[in-house]
Amino acid sequence: MPRTILVLHGALGSKEQLLPVTQALGHWFNVKSMSFSGHGGEPLNGPFDVNKFTEEVITFIDSEKLSQVDIFGYSMGGYVALNLALKHPGKVGKIFTLGTKLEWSPAIAQKEIKMLDAGKIEEKVPALAKMLAERHAPVDWKEVLRQTAQMMINLGDHAPLTSDLFKNIEHSVVIGIGDEDNMATLEESEKVAKLLPHGSLHVFKGFRHPIEQIDVAELTREIKTFMLI
Repeated sequence: MPRTILVLHGALGSKEQLLPVTQALGHWFNVKSMSFSGHGGEPLNGPFDVNKFTEEVITFIDSEKLSQVDIFGYSMGGYVALNLALKHPGKVGKIFTLGTKLEWSPAIAQKEIKMLDAGKIEEKVPALAKMLAERHAPVDWKEVLRQTAQMMINLGDHAPLTSDLFKNIEHSVVIGIGDEDNMATLEESEKVAKLLPHGSLHVFKGFRHPIEQIDVAELTREIKTFMLI
């Protein structure tokens, strides 16, 4: 039976957003995917943060009657995957992240939330506002935006993962980063890859942060190679 890989989306995303990736990985793996609460039409309930999303992954794994999964985590999904590996190591096999913001501080959080102004998005990028409204309905996309901004502020103040904690993650991990990513940086990715006892860095040439702008075939080939070693 093929290995099971769980695909986790990023902030403001959904499992549907990653369909091209899940479909491509389906050639080699038993692929599972989920949307975090507040995303992709899933109801908002309780806290909206990395620890809550981590527990939602545990609930999903248990509901699927899986003992352990490998994980591909895009952006915030990669952070959740690493947090899960730290807190519930037996549930996780290998991890491959892409475009994950791994270093947080109050200043970094303030910089990131400037892009989460619903009024400016409606005015300057109406197509994005429409897409977010459709992606998260019936949940109000503006509320998802507000909650995401608060989550980033909380990450800046009290990040669940620190340099000392990354050292305690014993899993095999690839930290993937695009050389044109304007959110996650090569420097932070390289730093965490070195902190992880079994971590490595993979730089994708020409990849930007938006998952829609990456070469899915190249990404999934690298994931396949890593997972099946």
